[in-house]
Amino acid sequence: MKGRRSARAPLIWIALALAIGVPIALAAGSEQLTWRGPVYILAGFAGIIALGLVLAQPLLIGGYLPGLSAYRGRRAHHWIGGTLALAVVIHVAGLWITSPPDMIDALTYTSPTPFSPFGVTAMWAIFIVALLALLRRRLGLRLRTWRIVHIPLAIVIVAGSVAHCLLIEGTMETISKAALCAAVLAATVKVMVDLWRRRTLRDSSIARP
Repeated sequence: MKGRRSARAPLIWIALALAIGVPIALAAGSEQLTWRGPVYILAGFAGIIALGLVLAQPLLIGGYLPGLSAYRGRRAHHWIGGTLALAVVIHVAGLWITSPPDMIDALTYTSPTPFSPFGVTAMWAIFIVALLALLRRRLGLRLRTWRIVHIPLAIVIVAGSVAHCLLIEGTMETISKAALCAAVLAATVKVMVDLWRRRTLRDSSIARP
């Protein structure tokens, strides 16, 4: 059993690297970049990287990435969360520089583009989680309270990010984009189900006489 797990360990990391790296590589070869300025391109790739980080987050917190202890997984989850927030800031700032009116419409939920409200909602959820994580000790949030707040916001982040990405017809290649979004959804559902099962087993064991 241990031999099988050790043999699968590199494959899991390779699959994660491909899921994130292939869409980035294909987007880098998009013909649409020819007509885009450097700031817009930076903003766009910051958004793609952000979606890749969203995929890594449930894998880390669920303990699905081999070679990382539970403690290291949680620490990586924390730091990648901060990196995710930074990537979103770069994404939004770049788009603001290139087209302030469009960003004002998006941030005020008046944009005619269908993908805007999903992206903006996911953005605010990311910022709220990042801020609460930063102030968690000062606020005295217990683990149970933190999970009650964090899990619904995480669902909003995943759903909003995936919908935002799928509805945009931009530099990302269609199949790799869909595969990345499917991986994000699958990883999130997996960790949610596993956390629920662990909690159910723990509660049942406590309830036994």
